[in-house]
Amino acid sequence: MSKNSNAKNNVQKFGRFLSAMVMPNIGMFIAWGFITALFIPDGYLPNEKLASMVAVLLNYLIPTLIGYSGGKLVGGERGAVIGAIATAGVIAGSEIPMLMGAMIMGPLAGFIIKQFDKKIQDKIPTGFEMLVNNFSIGIIGMLIAIVGYYAIGPFLAGLTAILEHGVDFLISKKLLPFVSIFVEPGKILFLNNAINHGIFTPIGANQVAQAGKSIMYLIEANPGPGLGILLAYWFFGEGNSKQSAPGAIIIHFLGGIHEIYFPYVLMNPYLLIAVIAGGFTGVLVNTILKTGLVSAASPGSIIAIMSMAAGGDHIKILLAVLAAAAVSFAIGSIFVKKANGKAGSKEDFEKAKSDLAKAKAQAKGQKIDGNKLEENTENIGSKAKNPNEVKKIVFACDAGMGSSAMGASRFRNAIKDSPYDLEVTHASVSDIPEGADIVVTNENLVERIDKTKGYEIISIKNFLSDENINKLIERFKK
Repeated sequence: MSKNSNAKNNVQKFGRFLSAMVMPNIGMFIAWGFITALFIPDGYLPNEKLASMVAVLLNYLIPTLIGYSGGKLVGGERGAVIGAIATAGVIAGSEIPMLMGAMIMGPLAGFIIKQFDKKIQDKIPTGFEMLVNNFSIGIIGMLIAIVGYYAIGPFLAGLTAILEHGVDFLISKKLLPFVSIFVEPGKILFLNNAINHGIFTPIGANQVAQAGKSIMYLIEANPGPGLGILLAYWFFGEGNSKQSAPGAIIIHFLGGIHEIYFPYVLMNPYLLIAVIAGGFTGVLVNTILKTGLVSAASPGSIIAIMSMAAGGDHIKILLAVLAAAAVSFAIGSIFVKKANGKAGSKEDFEKAKSDLAKAKAQAKGQKIDGNKLEENTENIGSKAKNPNEVKKIVFACDAGMGSSAMGASRFRNAIKDSPYDLEVTHASVSDIPEGADIVVTNENLVERIDKTKGYEIISIKNFLSDENINKLIERFKK
């Protein structure tokens, strides 16, 4: 494996870890965003008392939740508790929101308590387990919090100030749009989480605390570049890519599932020029019009973006999205028309989706063995369950919030007249809820499911349209 490939894998792994800390807490970001938009002095419904929640949520609760999630990822429930304790140290040791500090202290504390538990697990006298467990978290957590207060908090405050000055410099020199050169290809390669959650979110939160809004939340989430690509295929494409584009537009633009347009770009790599130009245009317009969001828009749907838009910025942001889409469409149309007869067939489109699945598997740290991803086994782990025995079906994706939610919704609609009493839900493949009878997941995530739980595992290629999902629908329609 080349050095470049190793570097990309390391960045992807880092991005996955950051995403796993932040994504479970997106709801809190949205709650904070609504409270900010409504109740600050410049909000829609100014209210001094309710606005006091803004600082509490941003400075204390959000970092604590991130630290808790980070500790849990590394050290389980004990790691979660000590991660929250450690995060309190960097919060107290700095005067700025410590989102970045939480992303460091949570996993660090979880790792330390995990190593401690390994060292003493066979040395605790019988009857003293609870005493040792509780006091170890308390004492070690206190020590890590003190280190965070005196060292890590002040250091990260300085680092954040440097990053903010860098962003201010790019904005003042009208250079911020050039970040699209890295962000837009990064989305296709699944490197965006490392940038978005590691840099954009902490800086954006600090900017919101100071100015009430931030342009950083509009850089990666802008659906305009992807919309332009899909429109180009709809108007000028051929074959399956042309036919599927209208549905993809709804899922991408309204649903915020950006992954839906990635195969269209992979099918014709020249379209990277179009998405970069579209992203550049969107950031440029937002910079000129001085727009921003009050919190992260997740998923990157136009609905989520409009709901998080700062007061008076809605029309401006919409103009930036449309401008990005127009530029991406204009440039993308050239390459789509040029490729007609060469690309755009069903075979090319399916190959692009297969390549995307492999790239996504690699981005998630999974091994790709030959053409393993092209195989599609319906049932894994157990035989098909009798419909009368099934009470809960879980659609599982990596984060449990995007494609799985969409798949579960489509499945519920398909079996709404079913005679069986079913609960259909969605979740992260790493956190499948208790009581699940059938788990439906992407084939590159199957290996992450515990096969000892007795689930019937349905392996699929696509949550939107897959032969194995169709078979499952038929099973519960009978």
